[in-house]
Amino acid sequence: MNRAERSLRDLATRWLPAPTGALAATYRLLEHSGGPVVDLLIRLWLAKVFFVSGVLRIFGLSIEPYLSGAAYPVPWVEPLSPTYLGAAIQMIIPLLLALGLATRWAALYMLILVLVVQFNYLALDINLYSAVLFGWFVICGAGPLSLDHLLARGLGDTALPFATALTRLAGAITRYLRPYYQLLIRLWLGLALLAASTETSIPVGLIKLLPEKSLAHFAPAPTLALVGALLVTFGLAARPAALLLMLAVAGMHAAGAADPADVYFMMTLALVGLYGPGDLSLDKWISSILLQISGRQACPPEGAPHVVIVGAGFGGLACAARLTKTPVRVTLIDRHNYHLFQPLLYQVATASLSPADIAATVRSLFCDHLNVQVLLGQVTGVDTTQRAVLIGKRRLSYDYLVLATGASHSYFGRNEWEPHAPGLKTIDDAVEIRRRILSAFEQAESAEDPAERLGLLTFVIVGGGPTGVELAGDIAELVCHGMEKEFHYFDPASARVVLIQSAARILPTFPGVLSERAQRSLERLGVEVMLESRVEHIDQEGVRINGERLASRTVLWAAGVVASPAARWLNAEADRSGRVKVEPDLSVAGLPNVFVIGDTALANAWKGKPVPGLAPAAKQGGVYVARTIRRKLQGQSEQPPFAYRHMGSLATIGRKAAVASFNGVNVSGAPAWWLWGLIHVALLVGLRNRISVMFNWFWAYLTFKRGTRLITGNEASLAENPVIKTTERP
Repeated sequence: MNRAERSLRDLATRWLPAPTGALAATYRLLEHSGGPVVDLLIRLWLAKVFFVSGVLRIFGLSIEPYLSGAAYPVPWVEPLSPTYLGAAIQMIIPLLLALGLATRWAALYMLILVLVVQFNYLALDINLYSAVLFGWFVICGAGPLSLDHLLARGLGDTALPFATALTRLAGAITRYLRPYYQLLIRLWLGLALLAASTETSIPVGLIKLLPEKSLAHFAPAPTLALVGALLVTFGLAARPAALLLMLAVAGMHAAGAADPADVYFMMTLALVGLYGPGDLSLDKWISSILLQISGRQACPPEGAPHVVIVGAGFGGLACAARLTKTPVRVTLIDRHNYHLFQPLLYQVATASLSPADIAATVRSLFCDHLNVQVLLGQVTGVDTTQRAVLIGKRRLSYDYLVLATGASHSYFGRNEWEPHAPGLKTIDDAVEIRRRILSAFEQAESAEDPAERLGLLTFVIVGGGPTGVELAGDIAELVCHGMEKEFHYFDPASARVVLIQSAARILPTFPGVLSERAQRSLERLGVEVMLESRVEHIDQEGVRINGERLASRTVLWAAGVVASPAARWLNAEADRSGRVKVEPDLSVAGLPNVFVIGDTALANAWKGKPVPGLAPAAKQGGVYVARTIRRKLQGQSEQPPFAYRHMGSLATIGRKAAVASFNGVNVSGAPAWWLWGLIHVALLVGLRNRISVMFNWFWAYLTFKRGTRLITGNEASLAENPVIKTTERP
């Protein structure tokens, strides 16, 4: 492939309207994020207009001023129905449209009324624009923010008469008629813009397509209107053209060139800008050509190199995602069927979030990429001689191997502590910690012995890193604000939260000033911070710290991690934590086709220092390895050694308190808390997870209530330590 061909391929893949690339990603973001909102706003606007006319009629008010002024396009047709019955119907139908319930039928009713009024009662005006919008809902139905969308799956398989048939009919109408209706919308907009560009009107006799003063406010910009008409009509760069025209109309409207059709014209343009020009357009035709130029295959070619990625964490996902456009077979193996957003795992442990809020199934992330296979399995070893990954008794051969297997908790040789002090690395860990915390309160309500209750209400967190600090802060906030009036025999706010740190300060990887601020924030929440303290023993009844006994029935471990057994699988050199010492290109010494990334790798690629075990580091490593594999397959020269770009450090300490450090810039308090929230929501996988997390945070922030205080999982501790109240209390 010569230089010109590579340039054309890169252009096709990244920037032109192909199914992949930066521009396509922007289009998907517009459609999936902005589309539902605009769909809802259009329904609310149309419903409001028609609901008002029904209210006017029900109270016997004159609607002539509204008809003549065209402020409200009232589709009131006296001969069609008795006055009060028609007014009642006209009030109910808009409500259905606003709610998105039976949207197609409501839109069809209103479309018929609009057309009858338009051609029999009123001069040609903005009613035809509303007719175009109603037609869109008849063909395509309501978007995700509607009751129809919520009920669609259940109605498709229900015992209600005709429900299944009507659901299938609606799907067929959308599938077969939507491209033609999108073409009709583009032609409608093109004619309107063409009339404005020539500063002439289309004769009413031409099927009454356009009003006599169609888009008169575009007169100062005839060239823009003409270019927009051509681009929108032919569907060439239609989305950018529609969005640009929307900005132009908004600007002219702000400058005083107002027209009643502005809102309807912009809503119609929004359908093109957000949902695209459809299949019958030049954009679609060009996309099909660029799909071939870009080299993206629907299926990997026969004999394509096989890349095996072990681990669906941040690094593994980033590597697999970058290889979807490369002619290789990718197999992604993980012992879970989901990708877990570990930075928010502590909020599952403290009942702030549900596990489903921070996890997404791996298969759903790669369902559109046929060169990626997802396997659920536990890797038990690697045969580097035969180039095979061992999954139990199964052997899976590879050409390139990427190990992104992460890390687990380390008890520094005291593994007997693990049953009494669980760590926090998986959803199962988080659910177990949540069970222990909530069970402690439930048992304290029944406890007769004050000493027993004190032990139940003492929570000890071992480790003052980000995980320990966030756990301590969230537990303190839970006991202070989340359980008022729920327990009658003790005050939940009387619970003790103790954070034990062996170093001289908490958050040792942060600047000293931020560590001090974080400690003050924890102490304001009531957390007891014990510095330069070592845990000597942990059992079911508590811990021994510096020779002193502290009774606690809930001890949580956040003190250290150990890498996966990848070094043992590869027979490679490792450090004390089990991390594989890798080469500058993240490959293993003597194994140029085997790469190790994320928490499993020891890479001195951060200005000569080891790369920290953070999500951004794992993602950067995954992207780097994918690029390395692609360059090897294309016969290109090696890329420079991997260099980690530190994006900053963040930690939150309860309500409105956090610390952040970005290349010497330190932020704390509420600004850091908002920044922490925005960054974590942005990094979540999936729009549903982002919306769910934001809603739960917003609800908890306003009400101080946690929405997932469920005790689930193993109930052995309750059976082993029953505390039953035996006497009556006043």
